[in-house]
Amino acid sequence: MNYNNKLSIKLWAEDDKPREKLRNKESSALSDAELLAILLGSGNKRLSAIEIAKNILMMAKKDLNALAKLNTVELMKIPGIGLAKASTVVAAMELGRRRQSTVQAIHKKVSSSFSAFELLKTNYFDLQVEEFWILILSRSNQVLGKKRISTGGVSGTVADNKLIFKCVLEHLGSSLIISHNHPSGNLKPSKADEQLTKKIKMACQNLDIQLLDHLIVYNESYFSFADEGLL
Repeated sequence: MNYNNKLSIKLWAEDDKPREKLRNKESSALSDAELLAILLGSGNKRLSAIEIAKNILMMAKKDLNALAKLNTVELMKIPGIGLAKASTVVAAMELGRRRQSTVQAIHKKVSSSFSAFELLKTNYFDLQVEEFWILILSRSNQVLGKKRISTGGVSGTVADNKLIFKCVLEHLGSSLIISHNHPSGNLKPSKADEQLTKKIKMACQNLDIQLLDHLIVYNESYFSFADEGLL
C-alpha cells in the first residue's frame, strides 16, 4: 500500500491500520515504521503517523541502533515531532535496552573475562556517557547481582567504594567484577582507571573479597585488567 501524506490513518483499510494489525497479528508482522507509528499515536494535518515514523527512520538511516542513540532534542527537529512524541520514542528505546541488560544475568556462572563481558555489555549499549557497573559473585563465581554504581559525563564517572561494597555485602558476595565504558571507543585504561582499580582492590583485601577483574567496554569490544596482568 502506498500511503498518502494527506490520508488520515482513520480512513485506511482496517487491515492496514497499525494498531489493528498489531491486535490481529504477531508484533513481528509489523514493519519498523508501523511499530513507531503506534508509539507516536497520531500524525498532524500534513503527515500521517506512518510518514512521521518513516522520517524518524530516515534520520537514523534505518538503523535501530542509531535510533536508540537519538535524544529528544534531535527527534524534535523532525516535522510533526513534539516533546511528547519524542519522549515516548526515547522511553521505548530505553526500556528495550534495559530488558536486554537484565536477561538471564542472575545465576549465570562467570568463567572468563569474555563471559563477564557478555553479561555486562548490554548495559552500555547506546550510551553517550560513562557508567560504572559491578557484577557480584559467589564463591563458585555465580552471579548474585548486577548493579549500576554511577553515571558520569563523556570523559569520566565516579565510583564510590562505600556504595560498591554495600551492594556486595547485601548480596553476601565473595568476589567482584567492576566495569565501566569508554564512549570515545578508546579502550586503553587511563591513569585514573588504574588508580581506581588499585584503590578498590585494596578495599577488597580488607573485606576478604576477591576482585576478579576490571573491564573497560565499548560496543562489542573490551579491555580486561586481569587478562593483561594489571590486577
